Amino acid sequence: MEPSLPEQVLQPLLNASELSYSLEDCLKSLLETSKTDEGRSDLASKAIVPSILALLQLLPYPSSRHYLNLSLKVLRNLCAGEASNQDAFVDHSGSVVVSDLLDSAIGDSETVRFGLQVLANVVLFGEKRRQRDVWLRFFPERFLAIAKVRRERETCDPLCMILYACFDGSSEISSQLCSDEGLNIIAETLRTSSSVGTVEDYWLKLLVSRLCVEGDCFLDLFSKLYKDDKNETFTSEQAFLLRMVSDIANERVKEVSVSKDAACLLLGLLKQSSAHVFDSVVSGERSELPTGSTVIDVMGYSLVIIRDTCAGGSLEELKKNDSGGDDTVESLLSTGLIELLLDMLRKLEPPTTIKKALNQSSGSGSSSSSSKPCLYRGFRRDIVSVIGNCVYRRKYVQDEIRERDGLFLMLQQCVTDDENQFLREWGLWCVRNLLEGNQENQKAVAELEMQGSVDVPQLREIGLRVEIDPETARPKLVNDT
Repeated sequence: MEPSLPEQVLQPLLNASELSYSLEDCLKSLLETSKTDEGRSDLASKAIVPSILALLQLLPYPSSRHYLNLSLKVLRNLCAGEASNQDAFVDHSGSVVVSDLLDSAIGDSETVRFGLQVLANVVLFGEKRRQRDVWLRFFPERFLAIAKVRRERETCDPLCMILYACFDGSSEISSQLCSDEGLNIIAETLRTSSSVGTVEDYWLKLLVSRLCVEGDCFLDLFSKLYKDDKNETFTSEQAFLLRMVSDIANERVKEVSVSKDAACLLLGLLKQSSAHVFDSVVSGERSELPTGSTVIDVMGYSLVIIRDTCAGGSLEELKKNDSGGDDTVESLLSTGLIELLLDMLRKLEPPTTIKKALNQSSGSGSSSSSSKPCLYRGFRRDIVSVIGNCVYRRKYVQDEIRERDGLFLMLQQCVTDDENQFLREWGLWCVRNLLEGNQENQKAVAELEMQGSVDVPQLREIGLRVEIDPETARPKLVNDT
């Protein structure tokens, strides 16, 4: 049964749709017309937005839910890129009308989604008056309530679109979103997205990029994702945030740099999580990230973000760029990154190529009981890649690895491994960087090969070979041209 409406509300809608019968048919006709630019412009000339807003105020929820949703979809289309309709929405208190409806329908993900889509189209094109109108009505309580709707991921995307558009268009709104109240909204959105969505949620990813990669909100946001009521080392939402930041850092490597404070947090997470997992029993088949284990995912994504953070050029190049990346990498290196990575490598079983050779020579099918298998597929490769990036044209890091007896260990990574795709390539890259411009390291590796302590035919693949210096009668590495 169709609702009874005052003629002054219903008649303009019927006239605009050129129909003289039911409200449902009228709204469906307007919905179809509003799908095109020409249709939206024509309806704007007929001043249809105030009538739709009046309809939304008159229809009761939930008994008229069907008509309310149709009306919201019409209003959403009308505000898609049509400035006069957007202005009419603001001039006739559209934010108040939509917020009152969403307050009543907060548990209804479909109605909430349509309402958010209306607001997103109003604020999306950078007109500050419209953005401020929506922001003042919804921040922070209503945004927070909407962010807690867990049922469907479709509510996350338009909500994040609104937050991002307002954040991007106003320094005042930007500071409010970075406040404690604003980050509570982002934290709840992340909880919803991690339970029903993916890290590919476009607008959420843009928000996280601006707040946590380009901005300095990463530490505060990560802390908000702890759960006080559970005795957990980390939460799945924290692993989800790290996964998203990892994707962003990898996609924009050399474009943006993680802040020094964020990098120190990541190193702390890597130390804490690795200590936990190395003390635990590792069994079963390993998978790539994400593994489903929160603590392993936190460890893995922290490691990968650190790898991409350290993927700048040499120390000299970074200073010339003056991007701040140098300070971040130097901070990581000065707080024990290399020592931690070498220790982690030593705790692992040898790569499968070496392990098979050792088993054949010893006639044994087992490795040391104190060694751990890779904690996820690619774990060894990721460790080696971080070392390879850090050692690039940094002589003091090259020296540190030699002084920590790490050269032989790094040479062992220049092999194929069943659980670490591209380990060999990353190992060769790392060894090349360890030897470049460092005579002490070249001499140490040459002596290892001459003594038969290590077989590294892969050295030839990076343009090096061992020969005896005729003056000193000592082995040395030279370019094999």
